[in-house]
Amino acid sequence: MSNPIVKSFWDEITGSWQYVFHDPETMQGAVVDPVLDYDPLSGATGTANAERLLAYIEQAGIELVWILDTHPHADHFSAGPFLKSKTGAATAIGARVTDVQKLWQKIYHLPDDFRTDGHQWDRLFDSGEQFMVGTVPVTVIFSPGHTLASITYLAGDAALVHDTLMMPDSGSSRADFPGGSSKALYASIQEILALPDETRVFVGHDYAPAGRDAACEATVAEHKASNIHFRDHPGETDYCAVRDARDSTLPLPRLMLAALQVNIRGGRLPEAETNGRSYLKIPLNYFQPR
Repeated sequence: MSNPIVKSFWDEITGSWQYVFHDPETMQGAVVDPVLDYDPLSGATGTANAERLLAYIEQAGIELVWILDTHPHADHFSAGPFLKSKTGAATAIGARVTDVQKLWQKIYHLPDDFRTDGHQWDRLFDSGEQFMVGTVPVTVIFSPGHTLASITYLAGDAALVHDTLMMPDSGSSRADFPGGSSKALYASIQEILALPDETRVFVGHDYAPAGRDAACEATVAEHKASNIHFRDHPGETDYCAVRDARDSTLPLPRLMLAALQVNIRGGRLPEAETNGRSYLKIPLNYFQPR
């Protein structure tokens, strides 16, 4: 059994971390949460982020076997389908993505023939399911709270925790999206903090408070000692009070209404209309400004 080599890629525009991890013995690898570029002013999409990942994969000699989403993101489009078209690697996400699809099908008032069975991915992982990337064992941990479908990939000693934890000086992620729950998030984080102290925790976002450089990695021990939401060992009630109060002040992510209708399709744009173009649908007055 090996621990993976983890390479991070920063997308400054969305504040997102993307990852490639691979087994140093077999050189098999996986991509986690790749970003498809999107300009909301022009409506243009692009592949600069994904091309960076592909260049690294080729240069390092990695055989890409998985393209892994942790959940349908609210702040960027997934580049999963593009990477699959270039590499043939299988795409996957947690099985509870179907709940997110059903929820947002109603919000977007999508037609009844919009499929909410997760077929947009090659594989839906159940909680506790295990698979191998070379000699690296990967365990799927159901980590709801930020969304209904969020999962953590525990690859050897590396926990890719998506938008559940932030860096220690930022605490944890918000839990106020449709289907979110601060109680569920608290329980999910307790499970992550119960991992061995030396476990490397890789986060999905960083907003670099106090002007520091963007960062993506801290150990479980570092989170237990200094994470601003957990260093004082709060109970569920105290944590939820802090999390809910903070969330009540936050605006919706700038790209959420665009991103979710793409990401519940596995990163595919909506079906092209008769003129050959795809269009995004925005639910007016469903969400109120804060």
